[in-house]
Amino acid sequence: MEIETIAWRGDAASGHARVLDQTRLPTEVLTFEVRDLESMLAAIRRLAVRGAPALGIAGAYGLVLGLQAARSPDAADFVARTREAGARLAAARPTAVNLPAALERSVLRAQREAAAGRSPAEILAALLEQAQALEASERAACEAMGRFGAELLADGATVLTHCNAGALCTVGIGTALAPVYVAQRQGKRLRVFADETRPLFQGARLTAWELARAGIDVTVLADNAAGALLQRGEVSAVIVGSDRIARNGDVANKIGTYPLAVLARRHGVPFYVVAPLSTLDPRCARGADIPIEERAAEEVTRPLGVQAAPLGVPAFNPAFDVTPAELVSALICERGVLREPNEERLRAWL
Repeated sequence: MEIETIAWRGDAASGHARVLDQTRLPTEVLTFEVRDLESMLAAIRRLAVRGAPALGIAGAYGLVLGLQAARSPDAADFVARTREAGARLAAARPTAVNLPAALERSVLRAQREAAAGRSPAEILAALLEQAQALEASERAACEAMGRFGAELLADGATVLTHCNAGALCTVGIGTALAPVYVAQRQGKRLRVFADETRPLFQGARLTAWELARAGIDVTVLADNAAGALLQRGEVSAVIVGSDRIARNGDVANKIGTYPLAVLARRHGVPFYVVAPLSTLDPRCARGADIPIEERAAEEVTRPLGVQAAPLGVPAFNPAFDVTPAELVSALICERGVLREPNEERLRAWL
C-alpha cells in the first residue's frame, strides 16, 4: 500500500521534489515535479499536497528549492533569503502548525550553520539534510502511532473517520488511519466508514481510495449521515487526525470534526485523535487561538465544479473547526496514548 505523497530527487543544488497530485484522485493517479518555490507554493495552496505532516515536509523541501537560485557568496545574505522564503511558505496555509514549525526549524538551522562559518552551498546542503530527517521522523511516527492505536481496536471493530488522515496526508501510513493499517497487518478484521467530507470530498475521494487500494472494507457516507450511524450503535470508535493541537488539548481538524465529537460523546463512542508530536503547538494556549483558514466560496457553491447554489450567493467556508479537549477520549501520538488530554496532562506527558 506504499503511497509516495512527496519525495526528494537529487542533491541540494539541483534536485527537485516529486509530488502526488491529490486534486486528481480518485480518477487519475498523477505525479509531477516541483522545481522552484513558486511551484511549491502553488501545490500547497491548491491542495495538491495536503495534510499536516506532509505540509511540514513540503515546506522544508520548498525552502531548499527557493534557495537553489540564491547565488549570494555571503552567508548572512543567504540566511536573510532563507527567512524571506520561509515566511512565504509558512503563510501558504495558516492552520496546520507543522508547516510554520518545520520552516522555523530550517531557518534556525541556517542561522547556526552560518554562525559556524559555513558557506551558502553548505547551508543549503544542511537544509536538505534537515528536510530529509523530518521526512524520516514523520514516517517513523506514523508506524508508532499505528501500533499504539491498533491496541485500542478489537477484531471486528467499526471505525468512523473524517477527512483524510491516512497515507496521503503523510509520508508514511498516516495518522488516524495508521491504527487501521497496523490492525490489518495483525490480522484484525475492520470496517471503516469514511465521511465524504464536504466541500472538497477528501473522505470520498482520498480516504476511500487509499483504503480500498489497501484491501480494507470501506463505506462512504454523507457527512450528515454520521449521526444516524452512531445512533444505530454501528460505530466502535471515531478516529480523526489533527492539524494543530493547542497547549490545553483543544484540537483543530477538518471542518465537521467538532459535531462528530459531540455526536460520539452523546452516543458513548470513544473519540480518538491521532497526530504526531509535531502537531502540538505549545505556543497556542487554547483552541480559540488557532488561526482558522477561510477558503474560497466556490468550493461550497460549485463543489467538484458543479453549480450547487444560485450565482452570487455567498458561502461560509472555514477549512477547519476546533474540538474542545473535553470531548477527546484519547490523544494518540508516537509516544503513546494520553487519555482525556488537558494542559496539565500534556505538560507532564511531554
